[in-house]
Amino acid sequence: MPNRPQPHFPEADTKHYWDGVKAGELRYQTCDACSKVNFTPTAHCQSCGSNALSWHVSKGEGSVYTYSVVRQNRIPGFVELGAYAVAYVDLDEGFRMLTNVVGTANPTTDISIGQRVRVEYEQQDSGEYPIPVFRPI
Repeated sequence: MPNRPQPHFPEADTKHYWDGVKAGELRYQTCDACSKVNFTPTAHCQSCGSNALSWHVSKGEGSVYTYSVVRQNRIPGFVELGAYAVAYVDLDEGFRMLTNVVGTANPTTDISIGQRVRVEYEQQDSGEYPIPVFRPI
């Protein structure tokens, strides 16, 4: 497992999201004024500017929108990964998330656009927050 960077607090807009990740939940917001999904978490709706936002828990399933495979990396904590996939995943609840697709034998051939994936939480050696990543279903 790589030792991925941890969030820095205090960060009022995303703390509830990260507390959810710690509890094994992928949380997102919707706007009470315009009903749009708001992700990444913010204090105001990204569509209409309202500060009337509600939190929800995603079922954590979606489809790969696009991806790229990193074949060389010199960042400590990622070097041992070898080739790995960075992807945008479209969650079924209507938001897109930048993440990693894990659990494939070869990310250069085993991932495809439109592929169904499910969230899981990667525990870190350093830091208290796991990182949400996605595995093919």
